[in-house]
Amino acid sequence: MRHAVKGRKLGRTSSHRSAMFANMAVALIKHEQIRTTLPKAKELRPYVERLVTLAKRGKGSLHSRRLLLARIKDESAVEKIIATLAKRYEARAGGYTRVLKAGHRFGDAAPMAFIEFVERDVAAKGKDSGPKQNAEVAEEARA
Repeated sequence: MRHAVKGRKLGRTSSHRSAMFANMAVALIKHEQIRTTLPKAKELRPYVERLVTLAKRGKGSLHSRRLLLARIKDESAVEKIIATLAKRYEARAGGYTRVLKAGHRFGDAAPMAFIEFVERDVAAKGKDSGPKQNAEVAEEARA
């Protein structure tokens, strides 16, 4: 029995889980809304909320930046947490994210959910979506 053991294993090793949550947190910070399975979304919520709280408490100090970088390893995401999200939620005492159920996945009937920031920036969705979008943006800039 798993008495008083926090968190779900999600069928992964501990290193895989920590890497997965770091990657999902970066995606959530960049796009401010992602779609994933319900158990993953429920586990990601406290992970991301701790990051935002750390950014708020540190007020952009070098120490808080280094702690954030150690956890998510993406400089642009750390900058967005400190510059945008910490300021957006400075008057809010927790509860920065919400999980919305989104039915079941077609292939395996896994329960799906959206996890998003409360008072999110709708325009952030889809920004910086990898090489394909970066190439399109570069082409638009040249034209």
